[in-house]
Order: sequence, then structure tokens, then C-alpha cells
Amino acid sequence: MNTWLTIAIIIVILWAVGFFALPGVGALIHILLVIAVVLVLVWLLTGKKLWK
Repeated sequence: MNTWLTIAIIIVILWAVGFFALPGVGALIHILLVIAVVLVLVWLLTGKKLWK
């Protein structure tokens, strides 16, 4: 499994936990979600590892 995909999945899980458990830190959690989506899109579009 690609490292970037793993990181993105972890970020999405953290976002979901934070969204439901800690609604007061919504802005930070949404930034993490955006980062995760960008990582997945880069991974899907390039099909390459970003770092070797």
C-alpha cells in the first residue's frame, strides 16, 4: 500500500473522530481533510510515489 494513501486514510479517520467528538476544533480538522483529499488526488493522478 502506498505511503501517501496510508497517510491520507489516517488523516480522514482523525478528521471523522474529531468532527464527531470535538466539534470545537472544526477548522483544524477540515484543513486536515483538505490535505488528505489533495494527497489522494495526487496519488491517483500521478500513479507515482512523490518521494522515493
